[in-house]
Amino acid sequence: MSIIQIVLLLIVAGITGVGSVLDEGQTHRPLVACTLVGLVLGDITTGVILGGTLEMMALGWMNVGLAMAPDTAIASVISTILVITANQGIGEGIAIAVPLAAAGQALTIFVRTIAVFFVHKADSYAEQGNFRGIEIMHIFALLLQALRVMIPTLIISMISADAVSRFLNGIPEVVTGGLQIGGGIIVVVGYAMVINMMDVPNLKPFFYIGFLFAAFTSFNLVGFGGLGLCLALLFIQLKYNVLNHPAPQTVAVNQGSYDDLDDDLDA
Repeated sequence: MSIIQIVLLLIVAGITGVGSVLDEGQTHRPLVACTLVGLVLGDITTGVILGGTLEMMALGWMNVGLAMAPDTAIASVISTILVITANQGIGEGIAIAVPLAAAGQALTIFVRTIAVFFVHKADSYAEQGNFRGIEIMHIFALLLQALRVMIPTLIISMISADAVSRFLNGIPEVVTGGLQIGGGIIVVVGYAMVINMMDVPNLKPFFYIGFLFAAFTSFNLVGFGGLGLCLALLFIQLKYNVLNHPAPQTVAVNQGSYDDLDDDLDA
């Protein structure tokens, strides 16, 4: 691995670490992080496939209150580096990512605990009206999240590919197989959590349409993506057309006016 690749990997690791707390760019998601690592290492195909596989596992991973989800940033970056440099398969990548996500979960709790100091310091700056100090505290807290992923990435990048390959090949098959099965179970649980959150009555027909197409047709994922996009656009157009063009209101007619008209005609 060249120096340029190591530097680019550290940049990607820093971006994913910061994205894990900002959530705006979703750079910590496996599909984004693994693809960027694969692009740096010259094997974007493996990066996309591994990222898509890990993304299915991480669909239901989210922070709820004080409950911290497994860390997708470290798991995505480190597992992709190990898989590509050691010429391993996607199954080995899943087996590596599961324990890495658990270790990253403990690490991010530790880093967020340290960040409490910067929060209190920012509060004191706010009382003084020091906006510059508040900004610096935010930057320091984000740098901690970046270093949380950059340091393990640097350590893994400095290890030779042969040593990594020997280490991965030395893992018993029963361990890797068990982790792959566990990863498959996590995928099912993640889908179940997402479907539970999508329990909206007016959206259920679209879910059933997709299920029927998957069961009785030979559509691939690209076709389903295009179908989902078309259905989403159709739903939005129908929804906003109804809102912008309300149904015409019927005007109540006073029956007495017809009687008065008849009286006038008779007269």
